[in-house]
Amino acid sequence: MNHLMHLFLSGSDPEILVGNLMGDFIKGRLDDRFPPGIRRGIEIHRKIDSFAAGNTLFLQSKRCLDPCFGHYRAVLVDIFYDHFLARDWDRYSSVPLEEFIRFSHQTLSRYQAQLPPRLLELLPRMFSRHWLIAYQEPAGIKIALRRMSDRLARPNPLAEGFAELSKKRDLLLSDFRGFLPEVCAYTESLMG
Repeated sequence: MNHLMHLFLSGSDPEILVGNLMGDFIKGRLDDRFPPGIRRGIEIHRKIDSFAAGNTLFLQSKRCLDPCFGHYRAVLVDIFYDHFLARDWDRYSSVPLEEFIRFSHQTLSRYQAQLPPRLLELLPRMFSRHWLIAYQEPAGIKIALRRMSDRLARPNPLAEGFAELSKKRDLLLSDFRGFLPEVCAYTESLMG
C-alpha cells in the first residue's frame, strides 16, 4: 500500500500512524530504537503489505496491468488504490481529506526525531506541496509516478504507468472497492 492508505489504516493512535508511515523506510529487524507504539505501527505496516501482496483482489489488479511493468505492477496498484481512496474519500471517512492530511502532518511533525532521514526529506514535499491531496485527480497520479520514477536509481517504467490507469480504470476501481473493506477488517483485527 502507498502512503495515503497506510495513514488511513492507522486509526487514532499517533504512534501507530507514525510507524505505519515509516514502514517503507525501515528495513530489517526492529529493535528498541523505537518506542513501542511506533514499533507496533511499523509491524502493522509490514503486515498490511503482506496481506495486500497475497490478497486475491490486489493480485487481480496486478495481473490486469501490462506485464511489461514487471514487479512495478504492485507499485502501480498501490498508487492507483491511493487515487481511488483520495478521489472517493468522503465515502470512507467522516473527516474531510484536507483535515485528515493536516492532522497526519501535525502528528508526524511532533515525532521528527524518530523519523528516518529519507522520510524527513520527503515530508515537506508530501504535505506542503499537497501530494496526497493531488492524488484525487488523475493528473496528480501522473505527476506522482514521474516523481517516483525519477527518485529510483535504476531505469524503470513507472512514469509510463499512468496509461494503465486510464485503460483499466473500471477493473481497478472494482477491485479497490472490494479490497478496501477486506484490508480495513484485517487491520482492525491487528489493532484489536
